[in-house]
Amino acid sequence: MNGGADRYLPALSITTHPRRYAHAVTIDELRTAIGRSLAHVLADSGIDTPADDQIVVERPKSREHGDYATNVALVLAKKVGRNPRELATELAKQLGSIAGVASVDVAGPGFVNITLDAAAQGEVARIAVTEGEKYGHSTTLAGRTINVEFISANPTGPLHLGHTRWAAVGDAIARVLAAAGADVAREFYINDRGVQMDKFGESVRAAANGQPVPEDGYHGGYITDLAAAIVAEDPDILDQPDDDQLVAFREAAYAKQLRQQQQVLDLFRTHFDVWYSERHLHASNAVERGLDRLREQGHVFELDGAIWLRTTDFGDDKDRVLVKADGEYTYFASDTAYYVDKRARGFDVNIYLLGADHHGYVNRLRAVAACAGDDQDTNIEVLIGQLVKITRGGEEVKLSKRAGNIVTLEDLVEEVGVDAARYTLTRYPVDSPLTLDLETITRQTNDNPVFYVQYAHARISSVLRNAEELGIDWRKADFDPGLLSHEREDDLLGTIAQFPSVVASAAELREPHRVARYLEELATVYHRFYDVCWVLPRGDEELSDLHVARLWLCAASRQVLANGLDMLGVSAPERM
Repeated sequence: MNGGADRYLPALSITTHPRRYAHAVTIDELRTAIGRSLAHVLADSGIDTPADDQIVVERPKSREHGDYATNVALVLAKKVGRNPRELATELAKQLGSIAGVASVDVAGPGFVNITLDAAAQGEVARIAVTEGEKYGHSTTLAGRTINVEFISANPTGPLHLGHTRWAAVGDAIARVLAAAGADVAREFYINDRGVQMDKFGESVRAAANGQPVPEDGYHGGYITDLAAAIVAEDPDILDQPDDDQLVAFREAAYAKQLRQQQQVLDLFRTHFDVWYSERHLHASNAVERGLDRLREQGHVFELDGAIWLRTTDFGDDKDRVLVKADGEYTYFASDTAYYVDKRARGFDVNIYLLGADHHGYVNRLRAVAACAGDDQDTNIEVLIGQLVKITRGGEEVKLSKRAGNIVTLEDLVEEVGVDAARYTLTRYPVDSPLTLDLETITRQTNDNPVFYVQYAHARISSVLRNAEELGIDWRKADFDPGLLSHEREDDLLGTIAQFPSVVASAAELREPHRVARYLEELATVYHRFYDVCWVLPRGDEELSDLHVARLWLCAASRQVLANGLDMLGVSAPERM
């Protein structure tokens, strides 16, 4: 390990001093400071100061351009009627007086480059370690109550690869939303009502009686397994009349299949707060209440004996039938009532995560929100996930032995493990098709992203274990953040400082893949630091304040890696 520590050296003594605390300057504080400075500069212009979250603050690619840069003067110049460089110069004068800022320069047509003093930058390490599991969390979405509904599969078979993508991404979305301060509920809508349930029951009944499964029924080894398990538990079920048998097999198979889905999701670390039954929706009169709500808003009409919802008023391609002429509710009536019920349960934002074959649902669901009197751009969001396929050696593979011609969640976990599956499914935007290569995601090399990030965490854990074996209690030693002035230390501190903004952005955009890509960047920056900055004393070298400071930096890096992996539902191993 870096540092060349001899495990047989005597324990190193540490002298503790009163800790020196510098003023830490975070990206969020810079945005706030820039906003205050702009307010001063624009005081007589009549122009409103941008909100903090509208002010762009970035890490420059070259350290010569400072620690942070903002283009806010360029953005505002035309609106203010000022030369952007002059505006930037005034802003720079204001920012130069902020504690922790070493210098502010104006570059090019009006970029403002900000350089922090080493101590202010180094304090980020103390913040990350001190806040621990909470580092990266914010109050960005505080006060928002959000329902995230995902998977919502029929309880008629195993969860397949498409469900698996949402199991990983939906849970990760919920995690980053919670980290951003939102009150989040994960919800699974159980489609346990309708024709498909009868077909499921008939398929299992036929298998139990040694009869061919109906052509439009459910096929696969799992149907035979369900039938055998039900008969083993209740042999008398075969003596019941056909109609009674159908109901008995349907209900028993439903309970077993739902339990299997729940168990495999637990294995996958995807846990739901609410399992909401479509049957309950109807039994609780929620459908009637939903229809009443829509009538109150004036968007329900009757035509040809049926009851319709005028969704074309709000962007749908056609109006939708709620109640057929024979009095039977449509599936759309259930969808509508379900949305109204969510709002009645107090959710401000309702996020639907749907499969690739559900593009037609986007406008109709948005129209439902508008018909219910809500803001379709605020109260409802519909995300569509694209298809996933698995390859090995460039050839598409089918793993399932029980479910027919599909790949199940259980199959994937058995093949690659929970961590590799979750990380790989989450690190890509869901609106693009995804191909998983089994050989790549199970390879323990740096070209496998999940291994690369987890190895960085394990590597740092090893360094901190070595420090402990040498008798170094870095937490109690004096930490001087101003010593972290090496270029690689600065890069690492700057990357750590970005984590809260990355999480907030991932939450606001519903894009947890941003966290995964950030972690890969952090791992790279850490490895570069580790290669040139000795962390532990070598040979007879005495422990210095710089060693201690670098141990704090290592611990901060490890904490951020662990926090980010947890937001993806992936473990952070201490040994690999």
